[in-house]
Amino acid sequence: MQLRALGFCGVDDSVNPRLLGLYSNAYPFVEFGVLFRPDKEGQPRYATTAWVDQLASVTAKSKGKMKLAAHLCGARVNEVLLGDDSFLQVLKAWGFQRVQINATAVNGVDTSRLAESVETFLKVVISNPELEFILQKNEETKPLWDGLLTLDNESAGPSGHLPKNVSMLVDESKGTGVLASSWPTPPTTYPIGYAGGIGPHNIQKVLDDIKVVAKGNTVWIDMESSLRSIKEQRDVFDLDKCYEVIDVVCQAGLHSHPEFLG
Repeated sequence: MQLRALGFCGVDDSVNPRLLGLYSNAYPFVEFGVLFRPDKEGQPRYATTAWVDQLASVTAKSKGKMKLAAHLCGARVNEVLLGDDSFLQVLKAWGFQRVQINATAVNGVDTSRLAESVETFLKVVISNPELEFILQKNEETKPLWDGLLTLDNESAGPSGHLPKNVSMLVDESKGTGVLASSWPTPPTTYPIGYAGGIGPHNIQKVLDDIKVVAKGNTVWIDMESSLRSIKEQRDVFDLDKCYEVIDVVCQAGLHSHPEFLG
């Protein structure tokens, strides 16, 4: 199995962006995820715009080592599904390379018209080839991702395939942090990642289980809820927990610590 990225989502104002830069410099396979939902901006897990500006400054100085994913929720998803890609231009200027579309009710999205949004969303994807779009793959989002898979036109490719800059994150928990009972084998027609209840407490077993089903394919894993801690009565993003996961990944031989750490 090849692990293309180790996703740590929910970075926010509780952590110094420069510390994230240090982690990225030492471990360039780490991808930090920022949640964007306007009605929750400034709350735990949802960074303020001012903080993201600081993160963007660090990213610009990283010479490509810092990997950022924008996890869109609420109104930001609705905009994209309606064909409005203006915020995507902002994300590109900030240095984000991947955009996850969390099109679920728990993430504040109107899911009643997902099937009708397929072709509009496809136009956004085609208009922004520099970005990789990640779709949450679960039963609730099926009208969107299945709609893309069943399209058969020059832009989307043959039926059963996704556009080159679209991938899927298998997460039946819909971002609620519930561990999956099993992990599917990656398809041959598009890249996938795995999420749902993964964290420092079970990362070793999750890696062992995914290695079996991955069958040598390249995948990524993502986590969020398990990386939170209460420190000084504050809900914070905990880099110590991130390091616990990194260490297990390196010990598993999927990536390496910097040479000076042995």
